Formats: sequence, structure tokens, C-alpha cells
Amino acid sequence: MIAGVPKETCPGERRVALIPASLQALAKAGVEVIVESGAGLAAGYPDSEYEQKGAALVADRNELFAKADVILQVRGLGANPEAGKADLERMKRGQVVIGFLDPLTALDEAKVLAERGVAALSMEMMPRITRAQSMDALSSMATVAGYKAVLLAAVKLPRMFPMFMTAAGTIVASHVLVVGVGVAGLQALATAKRLGAVTSGYDVRPAVREQVESVGAKFVDLGLDTADAEDKGGYAKEQSEEFLARQREALGKVVAGNDVIITTAAIPGRKAPVIITADMVKGMKPGSVIVDLAAERGGNCELTKVDEEVVTENGVTILGPANLPTATAYHASQMYAKNITTFLTHLIEDGKMKWDMEDEITTGTLITRDGEIVHPRIRELAGLPTIEKPTADPAEEDSQ
Repeated sequence: MIAGVPKETCPGERRVALIPASLQALAKAGVEVIVESGAGLAAGYPDSEYEQKGAALVADRNELFAKADVILQVRGLGANPEAGKADLERMKRGQVVIGFLDPLTALDEAKVLAERGVAALSMEMMPRITRAQSMDALSSMATVAGYKAVLLAAVKLPRMFPMFMTAAGTIVASHVLVVGVGVAGLQALATAKRLGAVTSGYDVRPAVREQVESVGAKFVDLGLDTADAEDKGGYAKEQSEEFLARQREALGKVVAGNDVIITTAAIPGRKAPVIITADMVKGMKPGSVIVDLAAERGGNCELTKVDEEVVTENGVTILGPANLPTATAYHASQMYAKNITTFLTHLIEDGKMKWDMEDEITTGTLITRDGEIVHPRIRELAGLPTIEKPTADPAEEDSQ
């Protein structure tokens, strides 16, 4: 089997799907790797390092797609809706494509991939189960985003994070509030704490309290009924507008007492809930900073603009970065490469793809195959009728 790693084409994307250190594990699994020249350069991995680890360099992108049985990407079509279209003509029927595909919202792209006859597997759809933790790229990238968000805030805030006792007097520590305490939120809290800030976290899921306190932060309890706020996958459920209104009212005073707000609240496949209103921003101290990690999904702050810096009349700075992991591309690529390598080796046996449709990792991530959208949830969102679970095709397996 040949796995191809093309250069990322999404504007601003610096990560790469595989790093040189990943190649040894794939070689043991019977996978030969070819890499488009320059694919890892922006992330800090030159071509020479890939060659030293046994990869073959390919200068022509068309040649890479023609040779590869499996395409490994960070942002595939769906997560790269415009530039990604150029690769459609390069894809061949039966080819396997693995990467971030944004299938819950990019339904048209999923249909096009199905029509192209490729087997597309989405890293976003990795089930939250113990044996899939090492393949969970969303969590890996959220870790990077949470860390980086705090550093952005520290640069923009006209205050220092830690308390200092100096000859010129005492410097009071900054207060940091994280709203939405998943993986990114916990990393943000831990990073802010290490920098010396007074930290607190809020989440609608009551079970998060223990996690917030485990990183030295205070859990903010608004006194709302949140018993049914978490779904089976561990994600926050979409709440009613009535609940959100009560939440905003209760959260207003908490927000006003903090110097930095980092928001991460997201619901898979849905627009991010607006938690920080324009009126709440007006109540914040001049110079305060909001970093909205949900900007790409519409934002948790009413005033957020994607990839733009907004400075309000009262001097509050609002940042809406859409792709923070790419700002730390070296380690983000390292983590992603581990995830995708573990995933690919899970999917193959004796150097060939095994389509185990009883395996929830396979069925949870497989979006298209044999000319169809096969993922039940994506089919439902696309308005397609329910189909039976796809089964492995021995002839197709032999061809890989």
C-alpha cells in the first residue's frame, strides 16, 4: 500500500499530515509513503528529513495522487472547500482519503466525494471511546488551541498575568475566565494558571467541575438546571433560547470581573451558541481581552469577527482566530501525525485496507464509500434514505 502526503492548500494552513518520525510505524505496517516536495516545510520538517526516514519525494501533485492508494491530509475537501476542489479531478475511484472533512456541515462536499467514488474517512468523527483516544485529532488540536489562546490574550492584555511584589508596589494578578471547558478549555486554564493568573471556568456540564478544579481553577456555578446538558458522546447539548437567556443574565457579572475571557463552547454540526453579548462586553473593564475559539462556527461572543481583531468603544479587544493550531504547526503536526498514523494502522491488515464494519471506529469515521454517503448521521443530514451497513468487498480489499 502507498500512502501519499500532499502539501496543504487551504489558505494559511502550515501543518502537515505526517512528520518524518511517523514513517517507521507505517513501514512496519507495510505502508510505503510518498510526500509532495515541500509538504512539511512550513511546519518545520524539510524534505531531507522525510528522505532520511525512507519516504519518496514527488514534485508533481498529479503524480502523487495517481500513485497513492491512501491520501493523508490535514484539511481535505469540506474543511478546505475552495482550494480543495482542485484535487477532485486527481482522485481515483476506490482511493482512500483521510483528514479533517467537516462532514456535519459540508454536505455538498460529502456528496461530491461520494460521486467521485473515494472512501473518505473523517478525523472529526472519531468516536469518543477509550481505544480511539490515540486517534482523537480533535482533542489534540484543541490542546494546541487552548494553549495558544492564552498566549494571544497575554500579548494583547495591557496587564501582566502573575502577581508581583516589587519595590514599586504590588502587581495584582489578572483574572482569566474560560467558558466551555472541554480539552481546549482545560488547556487554557492550565496555561493561564502556569502564567500566574487567577483562573475560573464555566461549563453547562456539571461533570466538568472536577476537571476544572483539577487544574487549580474555580468552577463557576450559575445555579442553573444543567442535569441534561451533556450527550452520550460527552459533548454539550444544544440548549433552548430560554436557557441561554438565563445563562447570559447570570454570567454577566462574572464576565465583568475578569480581565481575559476565553470561549470554546461548540456543538458539533451546529452554529456556536452566543454566550457573551454586546452588553456584557460593554460591562468589561477597558483593556480586557476576549479570545473566541468558536469564531469559525459563528462565535460565542456576539461581536466576534473571524480572523479579525475587534476593539470596542470601551477598549475591549476581541480576537476570533479560525485556525490556531496552525500557528504552532511543528507540534500540532507532530500530534496530528500520531493520530492519523495510529488510525491508518488500525484500518489496515497485511498492508491492505480491512473494512471491518463491526468496528465502531471504522463505521464512525467512514463518510463515503462505493459511490455512496454511508455514514448514517451524514445521510440523515443530507436528506438521504437509510441504508443497510456497508459490507466489505473482498475484491476491493485485494485491490488495495
